Amino acid sequence: MSLDKDKAVALLNQIMELELAGVVRYTHYALMVYGYNRIPIVEWLNKQAEEGLLHARKAGELVTLLGGHPSLAIGPLLETHEHDNSLACSVPVGDILQESLAHEDKSLNLYYQLLELAQGKSVLVEEYARSQIVAEEMHADEVKKMLRQPCAT
Repeated sequence: MSLDKDKAVALLNQIMELELAGVVRYTHYALMVYGYNRIPIVEWLNKQAEEGLLHARKAGELVTLLGGHPSLAIGPLLETHEHDNSLACSVPVGDILQESLAHEDKSLNLYYQLLELAQGKSVLVEEYARSQIVAEEMHADEVKKMLRQPCAT
């Protein structure tokens, strides 16, 4: 049994495209947050953009390792469009977090598909998929916690 490299490369390219779309989206959102809590939110969004770029690079490296050609495409760019062009308007942070969660779900789905494809066929690809699943699940949990309302005392 050997890894179906064509399927693995296709999945890795989808992952790379999705992660690059996340970089663009998080960067955009960081520019669109205003208000008293701006600094920590922008810092978190920029960190997510940087992490997405690292994830895209890892996927691209595996594409070339498997003999494939890294995609030059970027995945879908989702946005709430809940703001107008006025500088006084900010994207609602809850909307940003909901879209982030949807992005994590898509990423997790692709990483799980890659894991299933690689299990028992490529330890390298299998371990890569597992490590990315851990990272994405941790990130999704972080977003879910940010979406929860603090308890009133």
